[in-house]
Amino acid sequence: MTGVQRTTVGDDANGKRLDRWIRAKFPHLGQSKIEKYCRKGEIRVNGKRVKASDRLIPGQSIRLPPLPDPEARPAPSAGSQYRVSAADAEFMRAAVIYMDNDFLAINKPPGTPVQGGTGQHRHVDAFASALRFGKSESPRLVHRLDKDTSGVLVLARSEKAAREITKIFRNKEIQKQYLAVVVGVPRPFEGTIKLALAPSSARGTDRMQCIEPSSAVREPGAKSACTGYRVIERVGKRASLVELTPVTGRKHQIRAHMAAIGHPIIGDGKYGRGLRELSNIGKLSVLGGGFSAKLHLHARSIAFENPFTGRDVRIIAPLPTHFSRTVSGLGWECDTAEIRDLPAGE
Repeated sequence: MTGVQRTTVGDDANGKRLDRWIRAKFPHLGQSKIEKYCRKGEIRVNGKRVKASDRLIPGQSIRLPPLPDPEARPAPSAGSQYRVSAADAEFMRAAVIYMDNDFLAINKPPGTPVQGGTGQHRHVDAFASALRFGKSESPRLVHRLDKDTSGVLVLARSEKAAREITKIFRNKEIQKQYLAVVVGVPRPFEGTIKLALAPSSARGTDRMQCIEPSSAVREPGAKSACTGYRVIERVGKRASLVELTPVTGRKHQIRAHMAAIGHPIIGDGKYGRGLRELSNIGKLSVLGGGFSAKLHLHARSIAFENPFTGRDVRIIAPLPTHFSRTVSGLGWECDTAEIRDLPAGE
């Protein structure tokens, strides 16, 4: 067992994920162990609590707790423990919707985790080796989607590409658009939600709580968050299809923001109130008796400029089956090429 260690982030680690930086230096540590250290506050950056997915900046000071000796627990990362089967490789390759020399993107199915946790080895990061397509290294994750959120997930095909697109995300030079079916109809039909987010103080929960910006400075771990929304379609006052454009990228941001303004996303068991509010929508009969219980949140598109070629990249992900069935069953229009604006004055 080592003692407490402190080290400074070098220039070569700029933009690198904290967990990957740790695994490179201590390959015997498993992903679940690193995430546990972060949750308990035993790993800190500049004295502050961090997440395993946080990106590093040169000059930051990292505090590491006493670590087990390599001989004591020769545990590889969660991703390396899982051997990608032919079926899993085919599953991942079928999800690819965009690829160039530097980046690729998949249409992540709902229910598929982006990264692993305790006892979880089947996730996108574990399957990444199936997406090399002639490259000598596996593609790298550069952002995340919640397990139950579907849609565009971009991976960098080299460490250099990962560094460059991380800068793009950090500088907010990337445009993201989501679609969601929500309870009720937000008023006004178009607006901006500016509520800070902080980890919930309730024990044993993984929720985020929304905080008025004026109070955020007094809440530990609170970070500013901003989400634009626009109503696309609606069924009376009971449900609506909403386009969402997150300006920031906080954990559970869209789900927490929509719930905070009284319009939780259909199928959101963490922030929603279930499906009972929708039980008397007249058109439910065409859906075979009700909505799918799956989360109706889809990362529809992402757009950015390729930093190596200067070409504009716009990737659009078709809706998953359960979401598409809900949209078509309610008679809404939601073509993957264009979204029809709500008529003025409605």
